[in-house]
Amino acid sequence: MWDAAGVLPVADQLRAVRVDAVDVAGRKEDDVKNRMSTAVSPVAILVAGAAIAQAEPVLQGKDAYGDWQTDKPGTVRLIRPQDLVRPGATRSVASSARVVARPPDASPQVPAGFKIELFAEGLRAPRIIRVAPNGDVFVAETRAGSIRVLRAGEGGKVATNEVYASGLRQPFGIAFFPNGDNPQWVYVANTDSVVRFPYRAGDLKARGKAETVVASLPHDGGHSTRDIVFTPDGKRMLVSVGSLSNVAEGMGTPPGGLEAWSKAQPLGATWASELERAAVLAFTPDGKERKIYATGIRNCVGLAIQPQTALTWCSTNERDGLGDDLVPDYVTSVKEGAFYGWPWFYIGGNEDPRHAGARPDLKDKVTAPDVLIQPHSASLGMTFYQGSQFPSEYQGDAFAAEHGSWNRSKRTGYKVIRIKMKDGKATGEYEDFVTGFVVSDTEVWGRPVGVAVAKDGSLLVSEDGNGTIWRVTSAPR
Repeated sequence: MWDAAGVLPVADQLRAVRVDAVDVAGRKEDDVKNRMSTAVSPVAILVAGAAIAQAEPVLQGKDAYGDWQTDKPGTVRLIRPQDLVRPGATRSVASSARVVARPPDASPQVPAGFKIELFAEGLRAPRIIRVAPNGDVFVAETRAGSIRVLRAGEGGKVATNEVYASGLRQPFGIAFFPNGDNPQWVYVANTDSVVRFPYRAGDLKARGKAETVVASLPHDGGHSTRDIVFTPDGKRMLVSVGSLSNVAEGMGTPPGGLEAWSKAQPLGATWASELERAAVLAFTPDGKERKIYATGIRNCVGLAIQPQTALTWCSTNERDGLGDDLVPDYVTSVKEGAFYGWPWFYIGGNEDPRHAGARPDLKDKVTAPDVLIQPHSASLGMTFYQGSQFPSEYQGDAFAAEHGSWNRSKRTGYKVIRIKMKDGKATGEYEDFVTGFVVSDTEVWGRPVGVAVAKDGSLLVSEDGNGTIWRVTSAPR
């Protein structure tokens, strides 16, 4: 039905101009606009324009590699194993960023249809964040040796801010056990141990002293972060332990010789200073039945359980020193007993030239990761979206925090990315979701670390440069 001005009602206009993304992708924008009646209102044109924007091509191959100046929310990238350059294609560069105070007008950027607001500030380098079943936000202040609890009030801003526990040793991972709405314990992964505190919903202070669950994890030197998750059945506790070194320099020969070691140890297990490192370890919830769950993961910083499949996933920092565009960081499902390459191979059977000919027995036994991220992005915390606030197409997707590069000539990372899933499996694509933390080629104000889904379905992002946490919400549609 046309109105008095000769214009269709908006709902009818939208039906008239609706174009499937597949159709739009194969046409020029002008061709699509020419299909619209001159009687279509600006509202409908804007909606159709949004459909066109969503159909922008996925950046692939060399086009998928960018830097902070070209990053923008909504940009989708796909890096594949066949896109990798040869080792040393560019020289290896040390280019650390200087963290500066957040400029007064600086705010992270998010895609159209979302908004981002400051949730908390004045924190002591907040890192991993985890949300308790009752909605309280637990924050690891790693350098301060403490765990903090934040509780939101009206308007989504922090109303309560308390130190839950202190005197810890570089705490990072946090997990509630048992799974479900009524956990009895808060587990904390220190750099050298796992401890737990008795817990009741709403606790702002630990109600008891830390109980040691795992007395000793490999520690000192190298990567210090340890994350922790429980399998959905509650029977196993998984703990990530990063490598001591960049690429196992000076590891030497295993005791008893390589052949004997390979027969007695899990596939790809390392030894000496790298014993039980570059791995995910498994325990019972009380710290017993210790074993290696997966190997060859240089630094699995963030662990998460995928609700749809119950699989363990990991956000990983790969090795340095092979040039600007090697080796890709990655986000991947972690299979028990699998070997992911480090230090001898990367992204499948690609041999690291620094270990040429050392382990031909492993070349065809490397599990390739699911999603490759631009090298040196420093992928840290991750989470799966199961909230009800974001649009339905985000349901089941993952988010990962990219802390930012130091081993690359053009700065990359310093953002939060969305890992796209389809039917519970990664498509290999990732999308720039939160950007805007970089000031210049040499200065940054924010370095994203933790991502978590709040009880109201918003996405929380911590950054340890200026000690803030940000809250991303979906604008009314």
